[in-house]
Amino acid sequence: MINSTHAHGSDERNQDILISVNGELFPRAEARISVFDSGFVLGDGVWEGLRVHNGRIAFLDRHLDRLYAGTKTLDFEMNVGREELEARLYETLRANGMEEGVHIRLMVTRGVKSTPYQDPRATITPPTIVIIPEYKESLPDVIEQGIRLFTVHVRRGYPDVQDQKLNSHSKLNCIMACIQATKAGADEALMLDPHGFVATCNSTHFFIVVKGEVWTSSGDYCLGGITRGVVLEICRSRSITCCERNFSLTDVYAADEIFVTGTFAGVVPVVEVDGRQVGDGLRGSLVLSLQQHYLERIQEECAA
Repeated sequence: MINSTHAHGSDERNQDILISVNGELFPRAEARISVFDSGFVLGDGVWEGLRVHNGRIAFLDRHLDRLYAGTKTLDFEMNVGREELEARLYETLRANGMEEGVHIRLMVTRGVKSTPYQDPRATITPPTIVIIPEYKESLPDVIEQGIRLFTVHVRRGYPDVQDQKLNSHSKLNCIMACIQATKAGADEALMLDPHGFVATCNSTHFFIVVKGEVWTSSGDYCLGGITRGVVLEICRSRSITCCERNFSLTDVYAADEIFVTGTFAGVVPVVEVDGRQVGDGLRGSLVLSLQQHYLERIQEECAA
């Protein structure tokens, strides 16, 4: 696996997992959707990444809020309510005997189309709902030693082009950003907004530490990150000054510490941006503290 915030070790147990497709469980090798499915044909759908601790899904209410807001935005009506969807998630975990070290990909598309065509009225089935649970944990080296970023030319665009608040299956702008960063020899991409201010990364949210203060973007051009929000809550509860604001690459290059956040890996240090070393090139003390506080918050959220 390449070095990134989503890097993980292989786990043989994943070969035998059961995957939920529209409420029915299938062995991994037999899980299928139609080639006419809206998600396959057009990327027409929304998804969530979920983390399981102590047999519970962390911050599930927040994730489902975002998921159902996405289906509302895309104007397709879910035929499965929140309680039933939550039940499906836990049924899938129980069927696999999973309680710890698990990451779930929950995917919802508009449904199967009568023909490959973009008009939503060509959809002939209810939404397709897929739940893929896997044993996946971030690598200790990534959590401790951090990642390197490269600022790409691909921008986070205006909401009237493609709203970055929507966690859609269509991620081509992020994929193009990731490709450019990889070609530059970095682990992930740092993306700017249309005005040249720092927005976010291709798959995580971006923070800098300036004289003890934690800064992140205004949030106008990035997904409403669940982990991002939790980290801001942790800062406020522990009297760590934090703010959502516009800032430029000049602020990034001069930052004392930098980190990114995401559901999969939590809080991950950044040790280099555009070839410039961050601080002394090691995980900073505030990042380490936030990592510990985030783990405590997860434990509280997923208490038995």
